[in-house]
Amino acid sequence: MQLNKQRIHQILEQAAGKHIVVLGDIMIDQYLSGAVKRISPEAPVPIVEIKEETVRLGGAANVALNVLSLGCKVTLVGLIGNDRMGQTCEMLFEKRGIHPGGLVRSAGRPTTVKTRVIGDNQHLVRVDKEVTTTADAQERAALKEALSKCLESADALILEDYNKGVLSPETIRFAIEEGRKHNIPVMVDPKFNYFMDYRHVTVFKPNIIETAQALALELPNEDEAVEKAGLELLQKLDAESVLITRGDRGLSLFEKDGSMLHIPTRARQVADVSGAGDTVIATLTVAGCGLANKREAALLANMAAGLVVGRIGIVPVSAEELKEIN
Repeated sequence: MQLNKQRIHQILEQAAGKHIVVLGDIMIDQYLSGAVKRISPEAPVPIVEIKEETVRLGGAANVALNVLSLGCKVTLVGLIGNDRMGQTCEMLFEKRGIHPGGLVRSAGRPTTVKTRVIGDNQHLVRVDKEVTTTADAQERAALKEALSKCLESADALILEDYNKGVLSPETIRFAIEEGRKHNIPVMVDPKFNYFMDYRHVTVFKPNIIETAQALALELPNEDEAVEKAGLELLQKLDAESVLITRGDRGLSLFEKDGSMLHIPTRARQVADVSGAGDTVIATLTVAGCGLANKREAALLANMAAGLVVGRIGIVPVSAEELKEIN
């Protein structure tokens, strides 16, 4: 099964302007880059003279950027801290065109920040500032209130879990119920902690490592083994579809009617896999908003992933690029 240019164009044109809500863990990726000219006299570590500092949206915010790049409107619901990086996050939202109506400021946790120190083009260290405990009762209530308001005008909902506290079992159940109440697709990119709490969703998209961990399996990346795991997940989660991402083996789609589809990767050269999962869940959702069926959506997501892994760094794929793909 293949998608021709005409069908890709049709799907993306029908999706253009649709409103997608993303609920999940917002992060800031900070990069401190410079030169190493000497070793510290205090300890045997390099001293990096910083020449450049950049900040980018990461985590669920990167999914939101992918949605925007594919031509849809997006609102991101999540927690930020009452701190400098929280202000930076709001500034980046405004700059990139992400609706800020779902932002919830927390008095008890910082904005999640991943700081990478680069010296002479080498990644020397990463420093994480975060609280990963489950959002407290007040934060959960605020998240649910924000989500309910955002879903009033939504065409789809993405749950993007990085195990940073936003998606607790209570919030997961509420979000899925709200999505069903509004009769919109609920798309899930899970992590390990609450893997089996995502029941009755439209598409559940784990990677093969997460699938093996959740099912307590040694899962070789072979079609027969993946088929068994995919069908087991379908049954346990009572999902409409399960899409397992398999790295260099592509994607495998399992649907409730028992049908399955293995899609080989389109990547000609893998430069950087960072952000590929974000691209897949965003493209799946956008394609669904463009009235693609599950198979068409999975094929389009695989095309987008093939483009993004061929690049250095996390760069969203645009609708224009997908329309021109061969």
